[in-house]
Amino acid sequence: MNTLHHINRRQGLFWMAAASAFPLQAFAQAGAYPQRPVRFIVPNAAGSSVDTIGRIVANQLPPLLHQAVVVDNKAGAAGAIGIEAGRMAAADGYSLIVASSSAITVAPLLQKAVTYKPLVDFDFVSLIALLPNVLVCTPSLNVKSTAELIAYARSKGGKTNMASAGIGSASHLAGVALQTAAGFESLHVPYKSGSAGVASVVSGETDWVLTPAPAALGLVAAGRLRLLAHSMAQDAHPIPNAPSIAEAVPGFEFAGWIGLMAPKGLPPQVADTLRKALATALQQPTLREAFESNGAVPSAGSAQDFRSYLTRDIERTRKAIQAGGIQPE
Repeated sequence: MNTLHHINRRQGLFWMAAASAFPLQAFAQAGAYPQRPVRFIVPNAAGSSVDTIGRIVANQLPPLLHQAVVVDNKAGAAGAIGIEAGRMAAADGYSLIVASSSAITVAPLLQKAVTYKPLVDFDFVSLIALLPNVLVCTPSLNVKSTAELIAYARSKGGKTNMASAGIGSASHLAGVALQTAAGFESLHVPYKSGSAGVASVVSGETDWVLTPAPAALGLVAAGRLRLLAHSMAQDAHPIPNAPSIAEAVPGFEFAGWIGLMAPKGLPPQVADTLRKALATALQQPTLREAFESNGAVPSAGSAQDFRSYLTRDIERTRKAIQAGGIQPE
């Protein structure tokens, strides 16, 4: 099995058992939810990674729910517009939110205009996917591991350069978190986009970046970047032949995520139906192949699993923002 298909063992066994015990016809009992099409509110533009993953899942659910699942893009304000629209929707299971770390974790910490409280204002259905970051450096740099990069940066006394997609971006926060956890410094060089930041590492203009995997793996395969490690937990294996940063920096984890949330007050039986349908969908070979091609790792779980993961994600992101001296705007 390709290691990109790794799912947390405990969650994976739980949800495979749940899925096998829940035959497809049980999703559509007479009078049961859903009785009409379900709307997925995606707070990002069409073609974004969140939109792509949301559509992959939406395409797998109709045979399980026996209803259409319609994607409704409501982009703007780093996802805050769509999240707010989802928060205000009826809590009946017919309007759900394809939420992400950028809209749920980062936006409330960096945007003063955001008023929703992620851990208070929503109900949690399930995580859908984790999105690993990869630590890559310019091939001309004489380092071949996370530990060697850290040692090299320390030896240069802060004169190495770290690229990012801009202040407050995922690559900026991940890079700051790594420097804080590992105890070294690099000069932050922000670019106007993720591709521009990665290109600067390819050219040698900057030394390294910790960036979402899809932005870098093609360049790694072409020999234009050197892959050092991934940013998921040490027992995860999302990238073939890539170690975890946590092997060199114990406890380090900084990955993106996508999950399904709902307006507060979702009926428990509706949440249960959705969770079981997702568990089944995430086992489908076509979905797993589509996730792999988009750098995503399937990750089903309970509502409490989702809440606990988000709680940790908010705290580590808050620490990165503070360490980077980033001020909310």
